[in-house]
Order: sequence, then structure tokens, then C-alpha cells
Amino acid sequence: MSVNAKDLQTGSNDPLWVRTTVITISVAFVALMLVLPLGVIFFEAFRKGLTAYLKAFQDRNAVRAITMTCLAAGIAVPLNLVFGIAASWAIAKFNFRGKGLLIALIDLPFAISPVISGLIYILVFGMQGWFGKWLEAHGIQIIFAVPGIILATIFVTFPFVARELIPLMQEQGSEEEWAAISLGANGWQTFWRVTLPNIKWGVLYGVLLCNARAMGEFGAVSVVSSNIRGGTNTLPLHIDALYNDYNSVAAFAMASILALLGVVTLVGKSLLERKLEQESISSLESKTTEVS
Repeated sequence: MSVNAKDLQTGSNDPLWVRTTVITISVAFVALMLVLPLGVIFFEAFRKGLTAYLKAFQDRNAVRAITMTCLAAGIAVPLNLVFGIAASWAIAKFNFRGKGLLIALIDLPFAISPVISGLIYILVFGMQGWFGKWLEAHGIQIIFAVPGIILATIFVTFPFVARELIPLMQEQGSEEEWAAISLGANGWQTFWRVTLPNIKWGVLYGVLLCNARAMGEFGAVSVVSSNIRGGTNTLPLHIDALYNDYNSVAAFAMASILALLGVVTLVGKSLLERKLEQESISSLESKTTEVS
């Protein structure tokens, strides 16, 4: 019995009970682990009505927490964007000593617990840390202050842009860049007119994931921030403080912001993945046409 590619992709040769069982288990798992908790967040947030929901955002500590979160993400994401593009360009386009080490260091935040990364910053910049005495003598405070929050956020998020761009740029190769250079373009012209247009969807994809991670970070920030309400609390820390105070409506109201961010991230991720897939197919077709 012959099996064509379409049958393999759709699984049409599998018995009906197998397909039904697999689909049911998948949908039930997603509904139980993702959809139901997401629905609970919004149900609890609006449990006492729209007035109570909006009142949670009028609290001074809530406004400060949202501002702190936006500040940390607003600094961390652009810096990680610059680093990610530079690192991925160097790794994908050039061969140099220490390339493997650079890739390993980029993946380091994925292997280290966020809490451990926060402790590392305390050991480096804290009062008893390597640079603590010097910083104190010069009136500079990093730990338990805004700079520490920003540094911790940068650390846990800097792999996202680079990790999205490295395989994409490696797949595209360097032929177009060399062609532009041979026609007289300099380095910046080649980057802006050739490299960047080819990776624009990958850049947006990495930025989207990086921003979601930055705004939702809890572990590393909780270690370096000292959890000062109205001072160094970010939105996740403020949610935790409200919940511990049994102010569940306000806690879930704040959590709804991060939940909406997660939904927007998933939608944007799906759209960008489709764009990346379409561009990959188009690139493959063009290369196939050139070869033929």
C-alpha cells in the first residue's frame, strides 16, 4: 500500500479513534493548563465589578509598579536588541576564535535560575560585594535600587533576540551581503539595505519575546529590588504583595495586564512565525529557481 506525502502530513491513514484520542487529550490539556487559569484571572479581576477593577489602578503603589516595569523593559529591550543583532551578525557571518564560547554565554541565562542571577549581582554590586565599598564611597547604589532592577532584567532577557536571529542569519548565508559589497556598498549600507530587511520579522519576533519576558520577570528582580512598595516594586512583585495582603481583586486586576500581554505575545508570535515561514519558503524557491 502506497502512502503519499499529503497523507503523512495530515495523518489521514491513522484510525479515527487514534486521531480523536490525540486531539481530545491535546485540547483538554491546553484547556486545563492554559485557558482555564487565564479565564480565572479575568473572572477574579472583575468579580466585584468594573469599579473595583479600575480602582486597583488608581493606587499610587500600582502606578509606581507599572512605571517601574515599563522603565526596566524600556531600557532592557533596546539594549538587548542592539546586542542581539551585533552578536548574531558576528556569529552567523564570521569565523573567529571564541565563537563557541560566545554562543555558550548567550545561552547562560537559560541555564541559570533567575534567583541565582539576582544573587550574582548582589555578590558583585552589593555592600559586601566586589565593588560594594567603591560604589558606596562614590555614592552609587545599584542593589536595592532602580539600576539593579534594570541590570537583572537585561541579564534574564538578553538571549531572546540573539537566539532568534542566529539560525535565521545562518540560513540566509552571506551571498547577498558579498554581492552588495562587490557593487560598492559599504558596511552600513549593506546592513541597512540588505541584512536588516532580510531579518526584520525575526527582529520583531525576538523583541516581542524579550519584552514579554522583561515585563513578567519575578525571580531576579525580587532579589535585587528589596520589594519596596511605591519604590522598587515592579508589577509582578506588586501582584505578589497584594495577594499576600489578601487583596485578591486588586492582585488579579494587576495580573490581568500581564495576562493580556501574554495573549498579545502569543498572537504576535503566531503572525510573525507565519511571516518567517513564508519568507523561508520564498527564499528556498528563489534559490531552487537559480539552481535550476
